Amino acid sequence: MLFVCYPKCSTCQKARAFLEERGAAYTLRDIKTENPTAEELRRWWKMSGLPLKRFFNTSGLQYKALGLKDRLPEMDEQAQLELLATDGMLVKRPILVGEDFVLVGFRAAEWEQRLG
Repeated sequence: MLFVCYPKCSTCQKARAFLEERGAAYTLRDIKTENPTAEELRRWWKMSGLPLKRFFNTSGLQYKALGLKDRLPEMDEQAQLELLATDGMLVKRPILVGEDFVLVGFRAAEWEQRLG
């Protein structure tokens, strides 16, 4: 599995501890130093079945500074994916990418259901 996170984020730290406690094998990727590409984000979005807006870190400083609450509805999907690919701090984290699933954000019950 691929675990995409920001190591200083407390939620990401909780998610990592969750994975460690279960002995889950994963590759860690720092979203700030190795931001996902637009193509990766498109693939993950399609696998997740979630609305694209769920991939935005809506509580982040960048999201607010760019006024995305008002701008996103006017942007098409490709423009949103390209914007997400410009800065890892815009992306909701953590993201856990498995063979046939993508989890966005950390909700222990959802991760438990998926990982067992």
